[in-house]
Order: sequence, then structure tokens, then C-alpha cells
Amino acid sequence: MHVKKNVCGSLLGTLMNDKHKTKDHENARKDLEELGIRPELRHDDTGTKLPASAIALTTKEKKELCDFLRSVKVPSGYSSNIRKLVHAKEQKFLPMKAHDCDVMLTLMLPIAIRNILPEKVRMTIMSLCFFFNTISQKVIDEESLDELDKRLFETIVLLEAYFPPSFFDPISASHGPPDYGDKISWTGVPTSYVSI
Repeated sequence: MHVKKNVCGSLLGTLMNDKHKTKDHENARKDLEELGIRPELRHDDTGTKLPASAIALTTKEKKELCDFLRSVKVPSGYSSNIRKLVHAKEQKFLPMKAHDCDVMLTLMLPIAIRNILPEKVRMTIMSLCFFFNTISQKVIDEESLDELDKRLFETIVLLEAYFPPSFFDPISASHGPPDYGDKISWTGVPTSYVSI
């Protein structure tokens, strides 16, 4: 549950370019330069603004995302009132509890981003959300775990293509999604019942 909270916070902070929560900042761009990858995103010395990346939402897209999430209505007791967690004027999210992050990541975010972002980036984020939704189910087909691991690997590779290396702090190999499939097959229980 806390991995989902960390991933959700990093994802929303990066998409909304929240200066305190984004993983796409000046130091991340310096990391790209040190690694010798994605030269189009490197910080040039001519200005103070960073070049726009594929994951950067425009002001219009941020407003569209906030407006959608403010319009969502859920049954009483299902989650917090999402409307109160979205600050539309400042275009940012207020701190969410772990369950709210779970609902946001597994159900609401894939719907909210369906009309924004480039298609490849959108599909990658949606794939990550679908993975977390799948492992949150009460019943998981044991035969589908290999396919789930394969799709997760492909998703992580695509995330690495679009997100800066600093995004992967909450998805580290020892605590994050890559060993969910193994832990599910070892315990035989979905992640909602096992402390991972």
C-alpha cells in the first residue's frame, strides 16, 4: 500500500510539475547529462527554464486533469472526497492518505489522463496503473503471473524512456513492483493481504 502511495505521489507531482514533489527537476536533468542520455532534455546554459519533456503537462492539461478529478463522485465511504484533495486554482494535489492514493492510482488516474499527454506516455502510465489494479484484486490467477511480470518489465522499460532516473526511487528493485509477482506466487495471496 505504501509503495502505491509513493508511486502515486511521485507520478502526480511529476505530471503536475509541483516544485516540491516533481521528479523532473534540475538535478534530474544533470543526471541525464552525466548518464549521457536524452540530450534534448539537458539543461542549456542560455536560460533558467528547463526544456519541456514528454511528461510535462501544459497549463490547459493541468486544468483539464484537475477539473475532471474535481467532478468525480464516489459512493460514501469508498474514498475521501477527491474534490477536497484537488486544488484547482493552484493546480496541485493536497496530501492524500494511502487508501486515497490507491484509489487514485488504480482507478481514477487512468481515466483522468485518457485525453492528455502523448499517446505513448499515456499508455505507459495507464499500464502501470493497470498493474497496480491487477495485484490489488482479491483473486489473482496464478497462471497469469508470468504474463503480469512480463508486462511489468515492459512497463518499467517504457517508464525509463519517458521519466527521469530520479522517478524510480519509490520503485526500487528491492521494495517495488518488480518482485510483486514473485511474492504473490510465493505466498499465494494478493498484495492487499500481504505486507510487501
